[in-house]
Amino acid sequence: MLGILGGDERCPIARSLDVLGEKWTLMIVRDALAGSTRFSQFQQSLGVPREVLTARLGSLVEGGVLERHAYKPDGGRVRDEYVLTEAGRDLSLVLLALGGWADRHRPSERTSDLRFVEATTGESVEAVAVTRSGHRRVALDALEAVMEG
Repeated sequence: MLGILGGDERCPIARSLDVLGEKWTLMIVRDALAGSTRFSQFQQSLGVPREVLTARLGSLVEGGVLERHAYKPDGGRVRDEYVLTEAGRDLSLVLLALGGWADRHRPSERTSDLRFVEATTGESVEAVAVTRSGHRRVALDALEAVMEG
């Protein structure tokens, strides 16, 4: 697959955007993280046109974020549902960070109906940066991007 930066496979952000960089994609992942699996659930929640939703679901399956599983409702025909893969579940951290950014820099008077919580306690969580070696928390204003090579 040719990447968005002309095939530059070195940049992890460019590689991520090859799968996730289209409008609606992360909103579909958000809904999947909240339990949606069926085409009709995504369409009702997002209001996205059918052909766009079909294309985005296909690209998420191709990108390894979702898997198609067949199901047959009572009296109905066989349909696909879309289940998050491990890669898809890992995007919860990305959405958590994006939501935190929006809360800080693009606040809204309307309260979101989506929260991320610790599963056993129900306590709200936030995205943080930690060092790989010692898992020491690093303040966002102390982060620095370094381009090597």
